[in-house]
Amino acid sequence: MKEIELIINGDKLDRVMQMLSTFSKSGIFVTQGFGYGHQHGFRQVYTRDDDRGVKILPKVSVRTVVADELVDGIVDALVDDLGSATFGDGKIFVKDTLTAVRVRTDERGEEAL
Repeated sequence: MKEIELIINGDKLDRVMQMLSTFSKSGIFVTQGFGYGHQHGFRQVYTRDDDRGVKILPKVSVRTVVADELVDGIVDALVDDLGSATFGDGKIFVKDTLTAVRVRTDERGEEAL
């Protein structure tokens, strides 16, 4: 099993939820937060009121755990759909998950997903 975590702008959340639901029914966990990446919060807009300094931007973290064989398809689909070749498209992290336990039924492993 693998955990997939995406850090994206909140306006892309609906697209991500729809895409993930086509691959897996294991559910998602969404967290709102603030952060910046390589651009340190600077936008690609140049005006006279150029306010320099670090800008902490609103972000959304989406996490899900899926079977190993689904990971490549999910990541490829997310990159194809979310990528716009501009700063701020987001990041995808894939991590190993040793096990999962559904507390209600005591199902373990992929059955718990």
